[in-house]
Amino acid sequence: MAYEALRDDFADEEQLPLQQRRDPPVVTEKKTPRVVSLDVFRGLCVFLMMLVDYGGAVVPIIAHSPWNGIHLADFVMPFFLFIAGVALAIVYKRVPDKVDATWKTFTRVLKLFLLGVFLQGGYLHGITSMAYGVDIERIRWMGILQRISIAYLIAALCEIWLPCGMRRRSGLYSPHFWRWCVALLLCSIYLGLLYGLYVPDWDFKVSDPNPASNSSYVYQVKCNVRGDLGPACNSAGLIDRYVLGIDHLYPKPVYQNLKECNKSKDGQVPKGSPSWCYAPFDPEGILGSLTAAVTCIIGLQFGHILVQIQDHKERLSSWCLISISLLVSGLFLALLGLPLNKPLYTISYTFVTSASAGFTFCTLYLLVDVFGHRSLTSILEWMGVHSLCIFILVTSNIALIVIQGFYWKNPKNNIVHLIISCLLRQ
Repeated sequence: MAYEALRDDFADEEQLPLQQRRDPPVVTEKKTPRVVSLDVFRGLCVFLMMLVDYGGAVVPIIAHSPWNGIHLADFVMPFFLFIAGVALAIVYKRVPDKVDATWKTFTRVLKLFLLGVFLQGGYLHGITSMAYGVDIERIRWMGILQRISIAYLIAALCEIWLPCGMRRRSGLYSPHFWRWCVALLLCSIYLGLLYGLYVPDWDFKVSDPNPASNSSYVYQVKCNVRGDLGPACNSAGLIDRYVLGIDHLYPKPVYQNLKECNKSKDGQVPKGSPSWCYAPFDPEGILGSLTAAVTCIIGLQFGHILVQIQDHKERLSSWCLISISLLVSGLFLALLGLPLNKPLYTISYTFVTSASAGFTFCTLYLLVDVFGHRSLTSILEWMGVHSLCIFILVTSNIALIVIQGFYWKNPKNNIVHLIISCLLRQ
């Protein structure tokens, strides 16, 4: 399965007592037991994703921040990336054949990326349309699973090929020095492109939203700047427009909710708004995938501590130390002028959300794996084990599309349409 490497499953045979096996007793290295808190954390992420996707329209404060700042929805993606990194350290704690492990990684990544294109590329039109299919000239190439797959690939290659020593008294970071060097290199490339690329004026064409009209409008965005972090003239959008093509970006970016765009309740940007309000922008673009990989590498460090340290207290103290360091660094960068920004996936945003993921993981680990309160989180644990299936059925609207396929006399007379109409009236 494409997502199997994001879970830390172990063979049942390794968990059987020796006397139940047919083979003669031999001295074997004991496998690390399953970390239940990791499943609970993954299930919590799935629950938060469902909450913000369907509840964000009713309670806007939990939806994605229009640009700078962090809302509840902005923690979901970094949490998933963090979990992927932790699981990687467990999956690849022993790599007997690096070439074979690399090929398997590429296979998983390709499957996950293609699944993301199918789910979020525009083929499934969502709950407001019963049609399906997408013009290949307008298919969206990037998305949630695509970003996870790219970050997972970078972190997995680091784990497979870079040397790793056992942790000693020399510190938390020295055994994994080269992985932190990769993270630093990714951050440096990100900052160089974010502030160093020159963004010229650019224009784009938008079709008339009226289905009966075949006309289109051409808008021009004036930039001629370097290092701008606004929604109109940032270098992340420039890279995506040149590499992916403007027609392959997300057509309804969250920055349309800014006051400057005057977005109406029916989701339309009125005439007279700034030209960039009509432009597509991909929040899971190419440049932000570099820092997304850094989040995955940070999770990898947490996974190394989990694998190499057996004492609960020492694990928690090490995790908290890293989380506090990341939180202080992220807030310091924000004070220096690098905003917390999810669409750009800034470094300050990377550090703060990774620190939040670390604190959350510590809390769940203490609750579930140390104190053993699994009954309190059993539902989240189940959701975590079946996270990919839930993502496909619920967060990608497939379940809702199936439900609204049953109607009374008219296609609009279905349960989903009734609930949405009631919410809009309120």
